Amino acid sequence: MAAIASQTYTPAEEEEVKAWSLKALSANYPGSAALGELNAHLATRTTILGAKPSKADVVFYKSLAPLVKEWTPEQRTGKEGHPNIVRLVDYVQNSPAVFGVEVADADKIAIDADEVLYVAPPVDAKAEKERLKKEKAAAVAAAAGGAAPAAAAAPETKALPDRTKKEKKEVAPAVDGAATAAAADAPEGAPTKKKEKKEKQARPPKAAPPPPAPPSPSLIDLRVGHILKAVKHPEADSLYVSTIAMGDAKGTPDTDEYDGQVVRTVCSGLNGLVPLEEMQGRRVVVVCNLKPVKMRGIKSAAMVLAASPRLKEGEEDHHGGPVELVNPPADAPAGAKVFFEGWKGEPEGQLNPKKKVWEMFQPGFTTTDDLEVGFDAGVVKELGKEGLGKLVTESGGVCTVKSLKGATVR
Repeated sequence: MAAIASQTYTPAEEEEVKAWSLKALSANYPGSAALGELNAHLATRTTILGAKPSKADVVFYKSLAPLVKEWTPEQRTGKEGHPNIVRLVDYVQNSPAVFGVEVADADKIAIDADEVLYVAPPVDAKAEKERLKKEKAAAVAAAAGGAAPAAAAAPETKALPDRTKKEKKEVAPAVDGAATAAAADAPEGAPTKKKEKKEKQARPPKAAPPPPAPPSPSLIDLRVGHILKAVKHPEADSLYVSTIAMGDAKGTPDTDEYDGQVVRTVCSGLNGLVPLEEMQGRRVVVVCNLKPVKMRGIKSAAMVLAASPRLKEGEEDHHGGPVELVNPPADAPAGAKVFFEGWKGEPEGQLNPKKKVWEMFQPGFTTTDDLEVGFDAGVVKELGKEGLGKLVTESGGVCTVKSLKGATVR
């Protein structure tokens, strides 16, 4: 990240830096309400401005570092703690080239990044929607100034009697009596009449099922995702837990709501391979229609694409890296569809694990000498085709990696 001295700010950003700096220097700090506001603000941001460093970060560091140093683990990362403030303080004290703040090792606050005492559980979108609906109804009733209780006290409207039921009851005995009399008048031994059976109408033939879609990497739902927050998994040293917006509609299964956006929780084995700072607020490419799986107690509902060197024949994968996240075009919004040129199509709702669609096509995911991500059809023998299609968005922008050529992408 570029240093503060080399940054340029818009007038709006300069005003925001000034406003936050004044807050940091005001008498309200370190009040609990002000700390809560700052912690919530940093929940989706690496710095005060989001991604750019600024003087506001330095002002807050100088104001809050002595306080954070005295905090207990519960105050730092507990249920009522302020983990995002702790993260900012740690970032500033360990990034002198960015913020221009030189802190001797002896004066640095000891912060254990693996110490996460509380991770907020995912929100049940349906339950949350119902709760908000009830709160809104209660607020409307309160604003009506007692109109609701008066309405509730109004006499209930009596249901009209169903006279058809009574008529049926009166007719039924008469019918039964007539049937009994008819049976008594019939000569002894005479055959009784049986009800005539209605002829069954032939059912129309079922429509033939549509032919199965031909195998294609377009069956995989690839989209641009925006990581709003990433933390270390509390129960697994190799995993990150990310909150990612990827264009889902409200009510989509396995989604939650975070900071006003529909998101999914995604676990990825990138801890130790990609710095946690690089996971914050960035855009990535995600696989959205794999079957959700639980990873050490947390459900993961998608997968982040990353590139790593392709293994040579007989070589074992020790997961030692290097690993580089796939970068979508800079202007691609969260939820934008991503596909391989020459293989555009409609993805499946959820891939059937038994059909091994992902396992069939993933070996063809690769990077070129130009650091572009693509699909090499020649690797997948079932296709019987050759050629490489670049991974692109609807606008034609190409997805890339930082430096790995001829890598495998998964």
